[in-house]
Amino acid sequence: MDITSILLLLLGSVLGFFIGFFVKKSQQNLTTNDDELKALATENTKLATRLENAEQVFKQQKEKEDKLVVQTNELITLSAQLETQNKNLEEKLTEQKAEIEKIQQRFTLEFQNIANKLLKENSSEFAQANQKRLEEILTPLKENIKAFEKKVEDKYETELKERTSLMEQIKSLSDLNQQMRTDAQNLTKALKGDTKTQGNWGEFILEKILESSGLKNGEQYETQFATTNDEGARIYPDVVIKLPEDKHIIIDSKVSIVAYTNFMEAQTEEQQLACIKAHIASVKSHINGLSEKNYSHAKGINSPDFVLMFLPSEPSFSFTLQSDPNIYHYAWDRKIVLVSPTTLLATLRTISSVWKQENQTKNAIEIAKQSGALYDKFVGFLEDLNKIDKGLKSSQSAYDEAVKKLQFGSGNLIGRVEKLKVLGAKTTKNLPANFAEDDESQEEEL
Repeated sequence: MDITSILLLLLGSVLGFFIGFFVKKSQQNLTTNDDELKALATENTKLATRLENAEQVFKQQKEKEDKLVVQTNELITLSAQLETQNKNLEEKLTEQKAEIEKIQQRFTLEFQNIANKLLKENSSEFAQANQKRLEEILTPLKENIKAFEKKVEDKYETELKERTSLMEQIKSLSDLNQQMRTDAQNLTKALKGDTKTQGNWGEFILEKILESSGLKNGEQYETQFATTNDEGARIYPDVVIKLPEDKHIIIDSKVSIVAYTNFMEAQTEEQQLACIKAHIASVKSHINGLSEKNYSHAKGINSPDFVLMFLPSEPSFSFTLQSDPNIYHYAWDRKIVLVSPTTLLATLRTISSVWKQENQTKNAIEIAKQSGALYDKFVGFLEDLNKIDKGLKSSQSAYDEAVKKLQFGSGNLIGRVEKLKVLGAKTTKNLPANFAEDDESQEEEL
């Protein structure tokens, strides 16, 4: 083989090596790009799901506002229709009154003409009689016309009052509708701008839930409880729920609503993502702050190693879980349990049922205790009756022995006393029959 062939063979081998290396490298890059595309697709799906949920919430809020606008427009339309009807009725009534006045004037004029004609044609006497007759005819007619006119006026006044009342109700409803919208806007602004207002609002919602739970304030829960933790710092949990066996559960209200309301008003996806991030950061900040207070080890509180953190807004609570499904685990790792109005009410009603069972158990124990004491008392009473029976029997035996000595045997007292009577002792009484009979039988035996 010549040198040229060897060089060509060597060059082909080198080219083959480099071509294979670059092909393999390209395949590795393609595999890496596929993995990245899959990861991006998965992340895109998650973001799309979150965006869809957010759009659904925004859509629901938009539908409520649209319904409110439709109702307001309907009220405005109805008010305009009523004003038009009122105007038409007023015009119609005016026309009817004018027509009635014309009829009355025409009838009066015609009858006056007839009366004058009759007066001219007849004598004065006959004229007086005709005048009286005309008055008898005209008077009922005038009264009927006046009654008809009054009836029309009364009907108009009634309809006017009804329309006025309806207009007032519509205006009141419209004002109330506007006031509700204004109050809702003011509440939203207040909650977004004032931290103290947010706290007061959260505590107000918490208080309403406690009132609906069936628990008794002061007996089964306390509000604004004050104590100190292990470090000696003064702490003020919102609510301390009392459990049987002197145990407690602590509830503290925290409000995170500013970022949530901003999310509802956001126009772009970037704004929504920023609001989600801010909202989760706010909730986690509340979790961390509550965990640092170490409520579960406070003095005078026998609580489990966790605290219930109450989020008073149900939509905001759902938004939190949708935005960060791991927020529950994040809180639990810091001995915090997140609860919404729905879950908290269910928990408190369960505790109320536990208290009812506890009270029933205490009542059963007290009944058993009282029953045992009553039984012991009854047994003691029976024992006393036995003692009385024995005493009565002993007394009866002693009585019988005394009677025997009195009545029986030689030289018994009854026999001797009775002999004194026989010998002539002056007496006014006799022995009782039973003693006398016993004495006679004794004498017969002797």
